[in-house]
Amino acid sequence: MTPPVAEKERVTTRDLELAEALAAVKARLTAAAEAAGRHSDEIQLLPITKFFPATDVSILHQLGCEDFGESREQEATNKAGEVANLVGAAPIRWHMVGRIQRNKARSVAGWAYAAHSVDSVRLIEALDRAAAQATDGGDRTAPLRIYIQISLDGDVQRGGVDVGDPESVDRVCAAAQGADGLEFVGLMAIPPLGADPDEAFARLHSELERVQRTYPQRLELSAGMSSDLEVAVKHGSTCVRVGTALLGQRPLTSPGVVTPVTSSSQTPERRSRRVER
Repeated sequence: MTPPVAEKERVTTRDLELAEALAAVKARLTAAAEAAGRHSDEIQLLPITKFFPATDVSILHQLGCEDFGESREQEATNKAGEVANLVGAAPIRWHMVGRIQRNKARSVAGWAYAAHSVDSVRLIEALDRAAAQATDGGDRTAPLRIYIQISLDGDVQRGGVDVGDPESVDRVCAAAQGADGLEFVGLMAIPPLGADPDEAFARLHSELERVQRTYPQRLELSAGMSSDLEVAVKHGSTCVRVGTALLGQRPLTSPGVVTPVTSSSQTPERRSRRVER
């Protein structure tokens, strides 16, 4: 049936862009899953909306997306409120994918459904307290889902627990498992710059299998972005974090603070890893 003219007029160029991009990314996920002998419904597509407006989140929500990732606490807090005004009571699940400062734990626990970048016992303790307080205050109805970030090159200054230090990995995972306000759901990692994604994700999957032997729940794997999602799916990713391939090049709202990323200055692989974090 032909929609009313008024309804047609509400379809903007951005609506069409996002619909086309979402279909293309889903097609990539389906092809990657089939190539790996998996089902695409095993793999969550997590749009990363950092620097993009709440209206983009609203459009993607209308297209069927319910989960969204942000990497800056203040931006996420503000955007969650804006999106709530746009979509009303419709379900939205926010994921924190950037590094979390302990003094921001209370805020994150107030809006986040999941945190993908947890890498220390002290941060887990802060998030656990904050999630318990949010639950007591009626701001949460379920534990905060936690992915433990793994550093695949041992450079923990950039985030993550050193994959070469299994005792540390086990200690952080055990802290997450024992926290009443949290739910330990899996591991997350980003391949180091210049690394072969196939080797990096293979090592991550091997670490997941090692950790899995200790826990009864089936652990998940948050891995893969715009440039390498196929390789991540091959190695068992259950959540791919996609920004550029879905929403396009990020608008840089503070050029004096954030170095502009251009096609001439960054390879696609480096560009996607930089902006989707």
